[in-house]
Amino acid sequence: MTTATLGQTVPDFQLPATGDKTLSLADFAGKKLLLYFYPKDNTPGCTQEGQAFRDHIQQFEALNTVILGVSRDSVKMHEGFKCKQGFPFDLLSDQEEQLCQMFDVIKMKNMYGKQVRGIERSTFLIDEAGVLIHEWRKVKVKTHVEEVLQYLQQL
Repeated sequence: MTTATLGQTVPDFQLPATGDKTLSLADFAGKKLLLYFYPKDNTPGCTQEGQAFRDHIQQFEALNTVILGVSRDSVKMHEGFKCKQGFPFDLLSDQEEQLCQMFDVIKMKNMYGKQVRGIERSTFLIDEAGVLIHEWRKVKVKTHVEEVLQYLQQL
């Protein structure tokens, strides 16, 4: 499995997504693609993060940027989460951790005193030509969307 590296072209991928779609990187040529990885559907932090992207969708669209959420949840789980929250963007199901490994977001985390493997909340910006141009690791939900928008506006 090849990894995505800053300043390099991201290897193409294909994953099942909401809306009965299979999406690949090639589908977004000519647009910026913002991939945000989150641990789990319907949990407080992940819900807040998704809502923040949802509430700013017009600003992202004005900056020629498509948003995709990614977690290891099933498409069926994603459909419910997307519908309940009114997300105007698709969610990718990465149950085999193909994209998670490509972007190195699976980390050991402490959960209620136990070590568990999980997704470290992270966001990646891929430019119109498919090059990884920025990454945000260990994302703090409260300020994250504003940080991403500020970065996009400076491009």
